Amino acid sequence: MTEGRVNESNGCSLERRIQYERDANESPSIAAAMALAQYYGDDVTATSTQLYDYIDPDALDSLFAETNRGDARARGTVEFDIDDVVVTIEPDRVDVRPTG
Repeated sequence: MTEGRVNESNGCSLERRIQYERDANESPSIAAAMALAQYYGDDVTATSTQLYDYIDPDALDSLFAETNRGDARARGTVEFDIDDVVVTIEPDRVDVRPTG
């Protein structure tokens, strides 16, 4: 499994944020799982937060995949809540921050 670059903000525990910059060959669903594991301080293979309990990983990946003609999709953002955090996925990164 690849590991993107993580920028972490710990100023105040309520304001903890993870910004995970994904590699070009890494799927958005893998990047989201990696960012969530980093946020919660878990090993990605043993984390109790399972991405598929909240969003379909295959559908997420398809939103950012090239079109059938091989064209890049328009830039977009997918955002969803998982328990006490908001996950924002963009083509090149994943942000995890507390709700509210």
